[in-house]
Amino acid sequence: MNNYDIVIVGAGSTGTPLAMFLAKEKVKVLVIDELFSPGQGQNKRAIGGIRATHSDRSKILISKKSIDIFSHWEERNGDDIEWLKGGYSYPAYTQEHEEQYKKLLKIQKDYGLNIEWYDKEDYLKIVPIINRNNLRGGTFSPYDGSASPLLANNAFYFKALEYGAEFHFREKALGIKTKNNKIIEVQTDKNRYGTAFVVNAAGAYAKDMAKKMHYDLPIMPESHEGAITEPVNKFLGPMIVDMRPGKGSKNIYFYQHKTGQIAFCLTPDPAVTGTDQRQTSQFLPQVSKRMVDLIPRLKNISVRRTWRGLYPMTPDGFPIVGRVKSIDNCYNIVGMCGQGFMLGPGLGYYTSKDILGNLNEDEKEILDDLSLYRDFGKEEAFK
Repeated sequence: MNNYDIVIVGAGSTGTPLAMFLAKEKVKVLVIDELFSPGQGQNKRAIGGIRATHSDRSKILISKKSIDIFSHWEERNGDDIEWLKGGYSYPAYTQEHEEQYKKLLKIQKDYGLNIEWYDKEDYLKIVPIINRNNLRGGTFSPYDGSASPLLANNAFYFKALEYGAEFHFREKALGIKTKNNKIIEVQTDKNRYGTAFVVNAAGAYAKDMAKKMHYDLPIMPESHEGAITEPVNKFLGPMIVDMRPGKGSKNIYFYQHKTGQIAFCLTPDPAVTGTDQRQTSQFLPQVSKRMVDLIPRLKNISVRRTWRGLYPMTPDGFPIVGRVKSIDNCYNIVGMCGQGFMLGPGLGYYTSKDILGNLNEDEKEILDDLSLYRDFGKEEAFK
């Protein structure tokens, strides 16, 4: 039986960067994934947006660290992950949204975000092609951006290998063996691994993995659809997030990638729970109408493909991160609520320090907010 310091289940948006940071500290780490290469689960279904424009301390500070990693990756490591500092923008067409965004500004600025509210005329200088009817203004955070989910995860993977991490693909974790409330062995369909620590980073299937390790997680996957257009010349700056509800949708969001393509998504209403990843016929007409109403110039762009992915949702819209009380050496990085790509590198940085006992007091508070044992009554404003 092979022995490792840490076994991570899942080579996706959180497991791969965590392995990279742990291996950098000379930890003997193994990542197990039943798919055939890194990022082949929900990571490759992300549309690529990366923002620190959240409504609470933990996600703001974790995402700021992620942005630092994404934005400097090419200059520090030489890999083009298609990072683009385009910013994020939340236009307001109702008094309710204007008041909500202005209220959140104080929290966001308290944690160091570069974000401002712009009245209508100033906002139109940032997004001049947006529909002006009933526009009240909007927020803009210029340091948010985007990157390629597959290129980024692949870059983290190769860096993890360089540091000494091992990855076993096409291998399914089946369960664990414990002794005195500690995991001593991870069992797969191919092998058994002795270990001092196990991390559940199984994404949309984290709840199933938790059951195999004899504890429960309040996570319910939801199906979300996305799409991408043909590449066109640059004409759109920031990611546009329209929080107004529409028929069958809570909101829409879209941006122009570094390669010129428009990537877009919507949040279904009501939620589509479960793990069905088959595309639907109603998504494209539904989201296209909303996007063209918002930015008419989009009407002549051809859509290349659509897809469907899973958002592992928690009751409050925040991730679940930290140790499991019933198992001394088990750790969660789960329940990303569709934001695993943007949170992954920052979480990898902080959770590697937590696992190794190197967090300072301020950093501990960041992760304490995301404990499995928190009060789930609060809800993320941008859930």
